[in-house]
Amino acid sequence: MTQSKKHIRMAALLMLVAFGAFACAQATPVATPAPILQTAQVTREITQVATQEVTVEVTQVVEVPVTNTPTPILETATPTPTPTVTKVPSATPTWDPPRVEVVGVAGTERTACWYGPSTDYLYKVGQPNGAWMRAIGRNEDGTWLVVDAGPKITNFACWILTSNVKFHSGGLADLPVTWLGLNGSVLYPAPKVFSTSRDGSEVTISWQPIWMTEDDYRGYMIETWVCRGGKLVFRPIGMVTTYIDNQVVIQKKGAYSVKVTDEPGCTQPSRARIYAVEKHGYTSYMMIPWPAATP
Repeated sequence: MTQSKKHIRMAALLMLVAFGAFACAQATPVATPAPILQTAQVTREITQVATQEVTVEVTQVVEVPVTNTPTPILETATPTPTPTVTKVPSATPTWDPPRVEVVGVAGTERTACWYGPSTDYLYKVGQPNGAWMRAIGRNEDGTWLVVDAGPKITNFACWILTSNVKFHSGGLADLPVTWLGLNGSVLYPAPKVFSTSRDGSEVTISWQPIWMTEDDYRGYMIETWVCRGGKLVFRPIGMVTTYIDNQVVIQKKGAYSVKVTDEPGCTQPSRARIYAVEKHGYTSYMMIPWPAATP
């Protein structure tokens, strides 16, 4: 019995020790390795953040060079322009008008030079025979020349018959067709044409006379461009000297008239103009209304 009690006491003591150990273990939680789990969790967060940072840096490093890559030089280079060759115009040679010598008519000292290419114009000046002149121009058929002392047309230029000069340089082929304007008179007005009529190829022009002093009076000048043989030709009609296949008639009613031949068959229209003439020159002209030819 006593032994049994000893065993019971021993068992009770062992149980007490075990219980005390268990209680002691429950009373000291500091020794629990919980921080190891927390450390592992922190480590995973840092690893994720580091991974994100690395990913951002790598993305920036890769994308920046691709975005800023320059365009290849061959695509952006401006082609070299083809050089332009500038042609320098050659200098135009200065025209040297032909030189002519006034030969005139044998036995005379001077040769007449006129205001226009016809003896129907006013006499302008007498050129000394043997004088050298410059031929500046000509009329269409080359029967008259414009001559002057210098190489340019001046107020002293006049018309001379081609047959009255001798070429020492150049010729008719070197001369342009030229027209000289008639000197205007400020003393008297231009005549007024009051009628024109046609009878077949004959045109009659009538006009009112201009009163002038007897000393000034030199008549009238009519310049016509009329159709002859299918070609438009220039025919001046002067009432000062001679007349060219025309007749001047002074009518009783106090008007002047002249008949002009103008045939059909020209593609260009005929025309005419009239001046009054006095010793100082020509008045301004008046255009003449021209009746058309009937085919």
